[in-house]
Amino acid sequence: MHARDILKNKGNRVFNAKAEMLVADISRMLHENRIGAVLILDAAGKIAGILSERDIVSGMAKRGAAVTTMNVGSLMTREVMTCQPTDLIADIMATMTAKRIRHLPVVEEGRLLGVISIGDVVKYRLDEAAQEFSAVSSMPGVPVRLGATLILLELERPSQKRNWTRAQAAVQ
Repeated sequence: MHARDILKNKGNRVFNAKAEMLVADISRMLHENRIGAVLILDAAGKIAGILSERDIVSGMAKRGAAVTTMNVGSLMTREVMTCQPTDLIADIMATMTAKRIRHLPVVEEGRLLGVISIGDVVKYRLDEAAQEFSAVSSMPGVPVRLGATLILLELERPSQKRNWTRAQAAVQ
């Protein structure tokens, strides 16, 4: 599966801001929209950086509350890793893990298509695993014995509340 498959399901809405905005304003944007990062775009609409919750916390640790009155451009991460819509989910997971990043813009021929978060990747892999389990367990003549606890994550829209459901699976 590829990055485009995640974007197909989640959509391509991208929250963005200008480097001149205040960190306090971006913090509000993150909170109000329940997101973890905002892309910072230049005047031409190209990616100039990214500001994440982690960047803000790091800024607070170094500069204290004064960080909220700083321009985003002075705090954002300027070297933004990106992926392409044809990149495999496994490669995206490896990049996110190796680089310790949680948000990866999807870019094709210089055009921003969307952003994939680590949460999007985890949800996609959980859905994929559930489909695989369902396919294998419903195959006639294939003995499947499983005694395990499955944890299923359901995201409800629009509130995005997380409901954990524990289900005992015993397929014979």
